[in-house]
Amino acid sequence: MSNRSLANRRLTLPGGTDLAYRDNGRGTGESSGHELTLVLLHGFCGSSAYWEGLLPLLEPRYRIITADLRGHGNSSGAGDRVLQMEQLADDIAELISAIEGDNIVLLGHSMGGYAALALAEKYPDLLSGLGLIHSTPMPDSPEAQEGREKAAAALANNGIVPFVNGLVPKLFAPSNLESDLVARAKEIGYGTAAADAAAAALGMKQRPDRSSVLESLQIPLLLVAGSEDAVIPPAKVFAAQGSRTRTEVLEGAGHMSMMEQPEKLASLLEEWLKTELNV
Repeated sequence: MSNRSLANRRLTLPGGTDLAYRDNGRGTGESSGHELTLVLLHGFCGSSAYWEGLLPLLEPRYRIITADLRGHGNSSGAGDRVLQMEQLADDIAELISAIEGDNIVLLGHSMGGYAALALAEKYPDLLSGLGLIHSTPMPDSPEAQEGREKAAAALANNGIVPFVNGLVPKLFAPSNLESDLVARAKEIGYGTAAADAAAAALGMKQRPDRSSVLESLQIPLLLVAGSEDAVIPPAKVFAAQGSRTRTEVLEGAGHMSMMEQPEKLASLLEEWLKTELNV
């Protein structure tokens, strides 16, 4: 475990890539007679450390796996010029199989949500529930795709530090810009290699519209938006919904509610899990 990642274990994937992750073991709280495993996926230029404020609030009750996505945190590098969301989905499917968890509920933040939706499309039987936190099933607009190309070029030319310094303040609500959270998110982001961040940016650019995937899901679905999220506003988070969808807007949160409002997010997750999965 490093300052930029919470990972305490490694899984070697087919092909030799190492996927770093943290496993808290089994929750010790009261349950309703069956186990549940939460798998948390961070966003772009993040790591498992994005969840460090949320974990103490949930770990007493649940088994929680926090992964460092390929190219991030303590996991191996992307390995390709483009890091496809489908590759991230394959990685997490391997992790889910390896941990032998029961009743998997996958929670994806931003880019982690794109990977989670790709997994739900390819491996729907692995999941008992899905949560998208500040994410969307919609593809990039042409303008956003152009922005991804510019981001990749900036990373190649200038490196990770100036890129992260420009990116991170956009992720927080204006009221949180003076907090220590911004510096912490930057510190985590500096741990991403520039080439890996560029590969992830290009992978997000190429992701398809997965609205139909979300709409077809029969499992409980939670969509969480921040009222002050300038990256993925509520309308984009809620653009498509399944038959068992709950939508929630966290007032005053930007794109980083797991850091900005961990208590509110934890309370929401616990209430949703109790209502929808009886745990």
